[in-house]
Amino acid sequence: MRHGGRILVEQLSRLGVERVFSVPGESFLAVLDGLHDSAIANVVCRHEGGAAMMAEAHGKLTGRPGVAFVTRGPGATNASAGVHVARQDSTPMVLFVGQIARGDRDREAFQEVDYRAMFGGLAKWVAEIDDTARIPEYVGRAFEVAMSGRPGPVVLALPEDVLSGHAETPDLGPAPERLAPDLSRVAARIMARLARAERPLVVVGGPHWSQAAAADLARFAETQGLPVAAGFRRQDYMDNRHSHYVGDLNVGVNPRLAERVRTADAILAIGTRLGDIETQGYTLLKPAVDDKTLLHVHADPDEIGRVWRSELAAVAPAPAMISAMAALDPCGADWSGWTRDARADYEGWLVPKETPGAVKLERVIGWLSENLPEDAILTNGAGNYAGWLHRYFRFKGFRTQLAPTSGSMGYGFPAAIAAALAHPGRAVVCLAGDGCFQMTLNEMSTALQHGAAPIVIVVNNGRYGTIRMHQERHFPGRVSGTALANPDFAEFARAYGGHGEVVECDSDFPAAFGRARESGRPAVIELRVDPAALSTGQVLG
Repeated sequence: MRHGGRILVEQLSRLGVERVFSVPGESFLAVLDGLHDSAIANVVCRHEGGAAMMAEAHGKLTGRPGVAFVTRGPGATNASAGVHVARQDSTPMVLFVGQIARGDRDREAFQEVDYRAMFGGLAKWVAEIDDTARIPEYVGRAFEVAMSGRPGPVVLALPEDVLSGHAETPDLGPAPERLAPDLSRVAARIMARLARAERPLVVVGGPHWSQAAAADLARFAETQGLPVAAGFRRQDYMDNRHSHYVGDLNVGVNPRLAERVRTADAILAIGTRLGDIETQGYTLLKPAVDDKTLLHVHADPDEIGRVWRSELAAVAPAPAMISAMAALDPCGADWSGWTRDARADYEGWLVPKETPGAVKLERVIGWLSENLPEDAILTNGAGNYAGWLHRYFRFKGFRTQLAPTSGSMGYGFPAAIAAALAHPGRAVVCLAGDGCFQMTLNEMSTALQHGAAPIVIVVNNGRYGTIRMHQERHFPGRVSGTALANPDFAEFARAYGGHGEVVECDSDFPAAFGRARESGRPAVIELRVDPAALSTGQVLG
C-alpha cells in the first residue's frame, strides 16, 4: 500500500522524469513527501508562471514532457501563461495542479476552480484524478497525449484526498514502441511535384526536431539545391552559415525574404503550421487564394487543411519525412540561381544597420554571434529587443534557441535557468528587455539555489518598446502607458549574490561579458541603450 503522492512520483520515475519544477502548496503535500525519497530533482521556483515556463523550456530541450507542480487556484492561474506557451510552441508538458478534496466540490471551497473549464482551450487534455488506484493510468495517458501528434500541454488536477489516500496498484509499464510507416514513396511523390516548380521554397518549423533531423535537412537542401527558410523562432533547425539557409520568417522579417514567399510558385512546409507570424498576418500566403502549390507535412492530421488547402499533404513527424527526403536522389531541377540569390538576400540582411546611442545592439549581438561557443544556448522572451537577436545572431547548432512563438513576456529568464540546469557545461545567455526581465526576475533566487548560472543581458531603454513602436505608428506623439521606472539591474543581481555590471558603451561589452562568465554565478549585464532605437529599422524622430 502506497499513498497517492508516492504512487505518482514512482510513476514519473518509471517514465524517465529526472527533474520537476514547482512552487510548493498544501494541496499536494503527499507529492512533496513522495519526492523526498526519490531521485527526481525538485527545482523550487518563486512563481508558478516561472515554474511552468521552466518546464516548457525543459520539454523543448529534451523532447520529453517537462513537468511542473503548482497549487490550486492562484497557483494554477499563474501557471497558465506557461501552458499557453507550450500550446503555441507545440511543446510536450504535463502540469499537475493541486485540487480541493472531492467531498467539497461545487461549494466554492477555498481556491476551488473547475480546471476542465479553465484550461479547456489551452491544453490538449485536462482531467481530474478521482481514484488513487488510477493514478498510474492517468499519468501514463498524460505523457502519451503530450507527446502524440502535435505535442502540447496536458493538465492533471490532483484532489487532496486522492493524493493522501492509499492504494495497492501496479505501476504502468513503459510506453509501446511506435513503428513509423515507410515514407519513402510519399517523399518521392512530394519531390516529384516540387521538381515541376521554378521558384520553390522549403519552410521548416514545428515540434519533434532533433540534431539528426537538422543534419538530414542540410543534406536534403544540398542534394536538391533548395533554399530553406526557418519558421518563427526556429532558427536553430539549420546552421545559419549553410549556403542554402535563407533566413527566418519572424516579426521583423527581411523584406526580400517576404517577397520570395509571395513570388514562390511552390512551398514545401515541413513541421510548421504556417501561422500568423510566418505569413505576416496571412498576407504572404492567403488561405482563400490558390496562387501557389503548397505541399504540407505535419504530425497532426487535424492541422492538415485547417487553414491551408494543400495539393499534397502527409501526416508524419518532420524528422521522419526529412529523413526520407534526404535519402532521395537529385530530382534534376536546377534552382541554383534562385537559391544563390535568396542566400545573398539573407547575407545582405546581416549587414548591420546602425542605430543611435553609445550601446548599439547590432554590435553587441554581432560580437556574441562571433564569440560564443557554437553550442551556446540563447533565450529570450517578447519585445523589440529580440529583433536584433533574430536578425544579427547566426544560430549554428540544433537546440541553441529557446524563444516563445506565443510572444510571452518573461519567458527568457526561466528558460535560461532550465537550460543551465539541463546543460551545466554549456554557455547560456538570456536576452531580455527591461520590461520583459521584470516579469520573472524573482527567479534569480531559484537560479542561485539550484546552481544555475545563466548570463542575462538586459536591454534597458526605460519603456515597453514594442508597444511604444506601435503607438508611434498609430497615435504618433501620444505616449501613454509605456514608460518604465527601472531598478539598477546590476545591483539587483549583486543583491542576490550574483554578478552584475552596467555597460554604457558597446566597446566595454566584451570585457564585461568575460567577467560575467568567469564569475561562475548568475549574472546580469545591463545595457543602457538609446530609447530612440525602437527596432532594427525604426528610430524615434
